[in-house]
Amino acid sequence: MTPLDPNLQHLDAERAELGRVVEALARWPRLSQLLRYMGESFFSGKADNLNEYNIATDVLGRSKTVFNAADDAIARVETHRLRKRLAEFYEKEGRDHPIQVALPPGSYVPVFIYKRETGLPSPVLADVPSASHSNRDHKKARPVWLTQYWIYAISVACLALVALGIFLYVHTGTSSPPFAPNRGSAPTSDSVAIQSEKSSPDLRLLAGYSGPPRIDRAGRAWNPDQYFSGGGNWQRAPGFIARTSDPFLFEHSRTGDFSYSIPLKPGFYELHLFFSTPVKANESTSFNVGINGEFPLMGFDINADALGEDIADERVFRDVTPGKDGFLRLQFVGATGMPSLNAVEILPGKQHSQLPIRLIMQTAPITDHDGRLWYADNYYMHGRLSAQTHPLPHSPDPDLFSGERYGHFTYSIPVDSRDRYTLILHFAEFYFGSGSQGNGGAGSRLFKVMCNGQTLLDDFDIFKEAGSLNELTKTFHHIKPSALGKLNLTFEPIVNNATVSGIEVLDESQ
Repeated sequence: MTPLDPNLQHLDAERAELGRVVEALARWPRLSQLLRYMGESFFSGKADNLNEYNIATDVLGRSKTVFNAADDAIARVETHRLRKRLAEFYEKEGRDHPIQVALPPGSYVPVFIYKRETGLPSPVLADVPSASHSNRDHKKARPVWLTQYWIYAISVACLALVALGIFLYVHTGTSSPPFAPNRGSAPTSDSVAIQSEKSSPDLRLLAGYSGPPRIDRAGRAWNPDQYFSGGGNWQRAPGFIARTSDPFLFEHSRTGDFSYSIPLKPGFYELHLFFSTPVKANESTSFNVGINGEFPLMGFDINADALGEDIADERVFRDVTPGKDGFLRLQFVGATGMPSLNAVEILPGKQHSQLPIRLIMQTAPITDHDGRLWYADNYYMHGRLSAQTHPLPHSPDPDLFSGERYGHFTYSIPVDSRDRYTLILHFAEFYFGSGSQGNGGAGSRLFKVMCNGQTLLDDFDIFKEAGSLNELTKTFHHIKPSALGKLNLTFEPIVNNATVSGIEVLDESQ
């Protein structure tokens, strides 16, 4: 008997799971119909047709002649609702299903996640038939599914190749590029616009670390330590580190007097240095930091800069260039204390201007409709992140500002201290309003927003200005950083909790 094609068996299992979920969502007919449409398109090899226009006109009743996605967000809103229902289904009645259906953020194409062994034979990726396999052209067909297992395996393999390339370069002196481009995240419109053809790609190093590459919440790879001379490795004891969404950046450090000689192609770069220390604030941690022979940080004290121990600290320097010999040289020299460094990040930059900073108050990054990447919540202290998101139906990106940090909280956002910045704050009222959980209306929430001691908003009432579930944006120009290179934002309640959904920082320098 000829054995069944293992890939077809997996496709059958995925079809069956999709059918079970469609049936389970029958109490929400529109969402059930939407998932069925996505599944049929996926399995018939027409996943490329899953876009806003087709979903809105084929499933959600919009006119094919007048529908405009820029004015009507129904496809994004209903897809967001479907994504939430899928998550709820697999938290409850579907939690034991070995295969689960998911919709990645920003996508209309379903994926199938294999949570545990299914008893099916392993798939053969070398010749995976298209879901529309009636044409029998298996050689030309492209895969229509890929489980998390295979994604993980391929990612690990890619990172291993990158690490091998770095090792060979350092130890054999090969003339190949000093490090490979980061494959962890797609380039945004900002990064594409500023990266010179001559510039080296992004580089991220974990000082004092010698293990495999680590991946942060944005999907970016951080490589083990290299290009250093002197100093020693140190690993901190496990514990909480404030003001970071990626605490692994601060688990290891290089300490003592040490230096780095990092090969770079000609161009302008943005340098980020990461620090944190468990040393008590009354103990001296002062040292000097040099960049190509100049010392922009003299008597640098990590605790003074971060305002305490076990707090993540980041310093940013724009317009960094390699020397004539093609190396960026960093020096860390003790003063009254021992130097310590946790991580180094080098990004292709734009002359005289820091790269934009965009944060959303959610746990995962999102790319907006203009192709700009908004990173997950970071640099905060105190407050709480909302457990649920609420899409904004009248926004071109309903999911972008659908979360919030609320309570009494602060942000300390690192910038180059030489420049002035435009600060854009994005708000939405999720709790108060007619029919909302908190009912109420104008006056139900009032709060103050300050930046480096300057009051930006006072008695601020989101509902009074924008109502419920509507984006409200406030823009402030010519913001001066602190002497420590920070925009220190304070959100202080007056009546009920303060809240914010997005923060944007744009350099005004030219």
